[in-house]
Amino acid sequence: MNYRRQVATDSDVYSRKFSNRWVQLVFGIICMGLVANLQYAWTLFVSPIEAKNHWGLSAIQLSFSIFILVETWLVPIEGWLVDKFGPRPVVAAGAIFAGAGWVIDAHATTLPELYLAAVIAGIGAGCVYGTCVGNALKWFPDKRGLAAGLTAAGFGAGAAVTVIPIANMIQTSGYQQAFQFFGIFQGIFIFILALFMVRPKAPKGVAAAPRLVTTKVDVPTGKMLKTPVFWLIYGMFVAVAAGGLMATAQLGPIAKDYGLAKMPITLLGFTLPLLTMTLSIDNLCNGFTRPLCGFISDKIGRENTMFIVFLGEGIAMLGLMKFGHDPIAFMTFAALVFLFWGEIFSIFPAICADTFGVKFAAGNAGTLYTAKGTASLLVPLASVLSAGGNWDRVFILASGITIAAAIAAKFVLVPVRKRFIENANANLAESSSVAASHKVDAMLDGEPFPVGKTG
Repeated sequence: MNYRRQVATDSDVYSRKFSNRWVQLVFGIICMGLVANLQYAWTLFVSPIEAKNHWGLSAIQLSFSIFILVETWLVPIEGWLVDKFGPRPVVAAGAIFAGAGWVIDAHATTLPELYLAAVIAGIGAGCVYGTCVGNALKWFPDKRGLAAGLTAAGFGAGAAVTVIPIANMIQTSGYQQAFQFFGIFQGIFIFILALFMVRPKAPKGVAAAPRLVTTKVDVPTGKMLKTPVFWLIYGMFVAVAAGGLMATAQLGPIAKDYGLAKMPITLLGFTLPLLTMTLSIDNLCNGFTRPLCGFISDKIGRENTMFIVFLGEGIAMLGLMKFGHDPIAFMTFAALVFLFWGEIFSIFPAICADTFGVKFAAGNAGTLYTAKGTASLLVPLASVLSAGGNWDRVFILASGITIAAAIAAKFVLVPVRKRFIENANANLAESSSVAASHKVDAMLDGEPFPVGKTG
């Protein structure tokens, strides 16, 4: 008995020591940065894998789609596990899967082995991503957009730190060695950080800014799926994510078809192949935009921010199509695509928590995140549409659906979401009033009010 009491006391001390919400946010950001390469460095491996195995670009890129599908579509389950058991065991498991995925990639000699590695890596990335974003939403009800943005920034900017070492190792030692080394490195460090994570506890007396339209009702995932407003948000997420994923996965082949991939380019005293330089800049933009747009959305509203950035992404894609054969223009418009695309991973989780509450935030945001997996189904379509090196059809399609999402955010989502939240809050107030009335009646009658029915 004394032993168990001592263990519980030690656990409480441990939790208090690391329960500062900013410390936990930093842990989440680092974990996201470490797992980011599973997605954002993938384009560096595509051409070397094809050169060695001759499996075909479409067949190899199917591995990327499988990774995205598994990463996103299992996040609701992983989010439920986080809501139930806390972040530590889920992130620790994610570390093992993330490391194992790239180790298997290093030794894959057939397409099925490559696809198996994608499944395992996707599970790992989903565990880490879903946990860290869900934690940020719960720790920071007052700075939800900023916190989700900073966390998602780790996933965007984290790859910028390692994209050059990975590219260099692929060049000097082969892609297999790069998979092996960075897979083990990332898995070990994520596992260590997982040991320091604690269950989120939002500070008392802290709430979202009055200017934001937020709910007072916590809606569980099952009920959320029955609301039209969720599917409207989901459809917009799919539309915008599709364009960004096409750029993320296909930027290497696009640069190769444009004859720019290996062109040396000098910037700030560094001379690198244009594709490597572009990817580094893109990942920095992708990371920078997430906290920036999350912060802006805390100030001017989620839908207003969506309208501005979605429109910007559509225009940037058209610019890449029109002027992308010029090296400087290619780098510029590719960076703008990532700048306007990356914010979806801060604004959409924030608007989900604003609309459906924080109690089930990890599971709900994870369910919404499956939209990224749905969007990934369009990535192989880009390879088909671009047959013969003509990428114009891809850019026109991606730009069109992104601009449509911008219009929907401003003129459709605003009234629909406002009406849903007002109705939910009104129903909650009515239920609380009825419960309070019953309590008063019971007290006047001299009867004890039933425990658990206080409203």
